[in-house]
Amino acid sequence: MKKFTIISAMCVLLLIPAVAVFSHCEIPCGIYDDGMRIKMLWEHITTIEKSIKTIQTLEKEKDHNSNQLIRWIMNKDEHANQLQEIVTQYFMTQRIKPDTKNYSKKLENLHQMLIYSMKCKQTTDLSHVEKLKSLLTNFEKLYFEK
Repeated sequence: MKKFTIISAMCVLLLIPAVAVFSHCEIPCGIYDDGMRIKMLWEHITTIEKSIKTIQTLEKEKDHNSNQLIRWIMNKDEHANQLQEIVTQYFMTQRIKPDTKNYSKKLENLHQMLIYSMKCKQTTDLSHVEKLKSLLTNFEKLYFEK
């Protein structure tokens, strides 16, 4: 009976999906690298763009590889999720304070980034990627202005 319980517990643990979370701590630790986070956002946008272009190419093929198509869709969605995580958990939660200059503009810009990353998950419309690039460029200027 004891062996069955241990085996059952192990099976249950294997069924629980492992989720990797890369968010910044909320202690606050005081260790921030805003420039690195911006670079990460650019990398996610570039990856989303490449994924969309690859998806579009694969969809045009008469006998496309469904496995590859699904993998690129999952890749696109995962990078959009990671972009949303940085925007919400890093910038909106920890870095943009109500008393900062252009607070409302920064929040509006970040919120639009969340919307367009969602649209990137919903479609393969490259105009959403272009909008993300524009929003990130604008946010970068607002955030690092002196």
